Amino acid sequence: MQLDLFDAKRNEIVSAPDYTEFRRRLSESGCRRCPLAAGRTNIVVDRGNPAAPILVIGEGPGEQEDLKGQAFVGKAGQLLDKIMASIGLDTDRHMLIANVVKCRPPENRAPRQDEVDACLPYLQRQIALIKPRIVILLGATSLKHLDPTKRDFSMANEAGRFFVLGDYPGVQFMVLYHPAALLYNARLKPDMWSHVQALRDFLKEKNCWPKDAKAAKA
Repeated sequence: MQLDLFDAKRNEIVSAPDYTEFRRRLSESGCRRCPLAAGRTNIVVDRGNPAAPILVIGEGPGEQEDLKGQAFVGKAGQLLDKIMASIGLDTDRHMLIANVVKCRPPENRAPRQDEVDACLPYLQRQIALIKPRIVILLGATSLKHLDPTKRDFSMANEAGRFFVLGDYPGVQFMVLYHPAALLYNARLKPDMWSHVQALRDFLKEKNCWPKDAKAAKA
């Protein structure tokens, strides 16, 4: 864990000894490390179960997330719930859902690099505390900011892919289309179904399938 000699508040948050305390410190911090703080209602830390083996990372909070202080509770989040339920997973019990940035970008635009740089230490600390077995990256924004080598790519080529990153030993990554993309382009749905079936098979193969999950559908 790398501390910032000039930011005591950030250091206090990332020094939290466990995830429950990390969540409390960040949500109550009043963080103003980037301009997104000026327009937010709530700092959106996560949604779900920090003890689960699956971490899902999206782009940033939308309007509903900002109002409720929970990740992925708007239309895209509701679709994500249905997608995961289709293979037997409950998003609140079997995974933790977070975002690259914790405050809503104006008009739901993609976060800028300076905004991501300010917020990334919080996401990195989440990963360190949770110790997930698999991280699912939703969409191009989460992929390019977790894997800085990805700058010019097509989601058609990346979605459904499994890979590892040297900065996160022992963690398997997978790329999926962001559910918001499916709301605008229904033609992506067959590919998404194929990809989540691959996720289901991977979890079972690696003995990561939650014991209380519903039977995985064929």
